[in-house]
Amino acid sequence: MLEKIVSQVNDFVWNPALVVLLIAAGLYFSVRTRFVQVRKFSTMIRSLFSKKEGDNGISSFEAFCIALSGRVGTGNIVGVATAIAFGGPGAVFWMWLVAFFGASTAFVESTLAQIYKFPHRTGYRGGPFSFIEHGLGKRWLGIVFAVITILACGVFLPTVQANGVSSAVKNAFPVSPLVSGIVLAAILGLVIMGGVKRIAQVATVVTPFMALGYIVMSLVVVGYHIHDVPAVFGLIFKNAFGINPLCGGIIGSTIAMGVKRGIFSNEAGQGTGAIVSAATDVPHPAQQGLAQAFSVYVDTLLVCTATALMILSSGTFNILGSDGQLLYAGAPELANNYVGYTQSAVDSVFTGFGSEFVSIAMVFFVFTTIMAYYFYAETSIIYLFQGREGKREKLTIRIFQALMLGAVIFGAVKEADLIWQLGDIGVGLMAWFTVIAILLLCPKAIQALREYESAK
Repeated sequence: MLEKIVSQVNDFVWNPALVVLLIAAGLYFSVRTRFVQVRKFSTMIRSLFSKKEGDNGISSFEAFCIALSGRVGTGNIVGVATAIAFGGPGAVFWMWLVAFFGASTAFVESTLAQIYKFPHRTGYRGGPFSFIEHGLGKRWLGIVFAVITILACGVFLPTVQANGVSSAVKNAFPVSPLVSGIVLAAILGLVIMGGVKRIAQVATVVTPFMALGYIVMSLVVVGYHIHDVPAVFGLIFKNAFGINPLCGGIIGSTIAMGVKRGIFSNEAGQGTGAIVSAATDVPHPAQQGLAQAFSVYVDTLLVCTATALMILSSGTFNILGSDGQLLYAGAPELANNYVGYTQSAVDSVFTGFGSEFVSIAMVFFVFTTIMAYYFYAETSIIYLFQGREGKREKLTIRIFQALMLGAVIFGAVKEADLIWQLGDIGVGLMAWFTVIAILLLCPKAIQALREYESAK
């Protein structure tokens, strides 16, 4: 009964209108900003290393690392695998498309977050709830978004991440999911208790290291299968438009899974990137928007593509029809063990090492992602108590910390399918609110971009 209810809610939230809205919004923002994600590519990189203006927030690079740690997680390994399993190789193309247009979406939402940020004793805070309240004049809608963010980032999404890492560790080592969940929760607790400064410090050290290490390993695996790479790209493009008869009947799933997993991974339009962007202390709002646009590229065009090319070039994947029947069985023994797709791909080159490597990578990815989720949810709580800071706010945050750590342990021992649907519901609800709000407030971000460009 629970699974049926969750499935129906997920279908309602992720109806075709949201898929169309996300792609259309990204296209609209690209045109309005004159494709800022292309024109200002070099400026994006330089924006990462700008110095803080004062001591009231975190640096642009720290924000980039926190946002990237939230983006680079289970979605880059398990999410890509599920996209291929239910949407075929063509889903990868739609992930790329979402990332390209999503970079402009990330620019707009992050710039708006800077414009409407507010001060707090821990530094600047803000996000979609702030620009919904102060930009649209809808305080009650801001509260609704904040509550959704707390549930999504504090309960739903951490369970997805914990489930992914417990499955990966179980495949590689004789460790039960419960033990994995408890250990992950314990380490996470040590970090989040230290607040935003400690989260930023850990993110700046761990995130670049883990992303670079994973990409290097993927290059080795893809290099081993280099003769198959041209065919893989051909497979991606043919299946993206239903040209290949094998996946012609699931073209709807191909597009939907590509968009859904793309958004789940890079978070463009979801609002979470805006939350961390508001915490930065930078000279100009548009500068932070450019920095966050670049993080979308790193997440999807680099890390997600690395996973996809490993899986597809190695042939370690299955494709399922809408009725659950196998359309292609490249790895029938893996069934719905999606993380196993990536592990087997690494094993195709490093025999007996794939499971261990991917499980270790998953631990790093998941740890930093849940750490970022905590920051998003904590900021939402701070917003709800805005103007009434004190013991109640601190007590609420402590209670929430315990709830979130419990969700991590719960997610580690639950079945993957139910957990993924809960995560999709959280992402979808946040995306609905954020995209509609930034479409209405887009002129503010465009004005900020024009001012920034004229000053250069």
